[in-house]
Amino acid sequence: MKADHSMSRRTFVERTAGAAAVPLLAAASGALGQETAKPVERKLRIGVVGLGSRGSWIANLFKQHPGYEIVAAVDYFEESANAAGDKLGVPAGKRFSGLSGYKRALDSGVEALVLEGIPYFYPEQAAAAIDAGCHVYTAKPFAVDVPSVFKMQALARKATEKKLCFRVDYQLPTDPANQEVKKRIAEGGLGGLAHIYSGGTCGKLPDPPVGPTIENLFKRAWYSHIGMSGDLLLLYDIHIIDGITWATGQRAVGASGYRRIVRPDPHGDRTDCGGVVFQLADGTCWTHTTQLLQNNTFMYNLEADLMGLEATAHLAYNGKVCVRGGAKHYVGEVAKGIYAEGAKANIAEFYRCVTEGRFDNETAHRSVDSTLTGILGREAMLRKTWLTMDEVIKEAKTREVNLRGLKV
Repeated sequence: MKADHSMSRRTFVERTAGAAAVPLLAAASGALGQETAKPVERKLRIGVVGLGSRGSWIANLFKQHPGYEIVAAVDYFEESANAAGDKLGVPAGKRFSGLSGYKRALDSGVEALVLEGIPYFYPEQAAAAIDAGCHVYTAKPFAVDVPSVFKMQALARKATEKKLCFRVDYQLPTDPANQEVKKRIAEGGLGGLAHIYSGGTCGKLPDPPVGPTIENLFKRAWYSHIGMSGDLLLLYDIHIIDGITWATGQRAVGASGYRRIVRPDPHGDRTDCGGVVFQLADGTCWTHTTQLLQNNTFMYNLEADLMGLEATAHLAYNGKVCVRGGAKHYVGEVAKGIYAEGAKANIAEFYRCVTEGRFDNETAHRSVDSTLTGILGREAMLRKTWLTMDEVIKEAKTREVNLRGLKV
């Protein structure tokens, strides 16, 4: 079943680029994205960190919501912070740049920090925000290696203890059609799960040589470096990986994979194409393919077929969503506009969680499972071998980034 690509893959990627875990928490409220808007109680003062293409777009969505006031603009590049600050109405004295600009934003009196920059920095930035008593809203992936995932898990628990909201912006679970499919799966509509097939495909990304410092990579080219982006499974495919985690309530326990770099003159180490076969805890076989090439592919684009013994469920970021066959047959609907509408739903839900005191932070906890699954798949593909989740967790491999010479 092909997706209805309402947005070019290249545009999507340009915008979207930035011991075992506790059991997966319950999924998000089924009403997310469907509730009638309520009058806002007050303005929530926020600072936005990372004001490139997607960051500026997300900041504008926050500005459109009546419950927010953007009082700090942060970007590594001073000119980017100023350009966004002009558009968002942020005073000149509340625009901050450099690696530690987010710290100055926290000192300026924000109540929440919105993280839309480079994922490598999210754990450090989220920790500072929560220590300062601020709520956190972050893009995906929220971490790029195993130690950072568990740091974020600990921060999610700490946020709950401090009555703070920590939300990760996954859009697919906010869509009503995908919610209906998940509901029918939970009701036994597949007659038992046998196999999953999923895929993520997108166009090309910049991959320039590294300069005297990595500063020249901070405008979109960080996508091409595993240490900063997490590689393709976390940078892009995480949308459908998280969707499957959300729909099944499981993360992978093992994986085997293979990947290639085929682009001419590569400088970064990210994957161009490959595949991974995951094993879920209940034995389900899950095959996932990925690629980032401008080749007009017919591969799945952020879609998944969950194949049962009696029926098949189809989840999708774009296109028809349904359950085919079985007692819970669902003719389905076309999921449209998830990229924008999902972000708006999450922004609204973040406001509700803060103002209504909902601090379970389930999206952050679910991100532990989906991000670990993505990391397991990435490592299996890189090493071209079979790995278990226990092995990857025990190894606790970090991804280091050379920050030498960067502006503090």
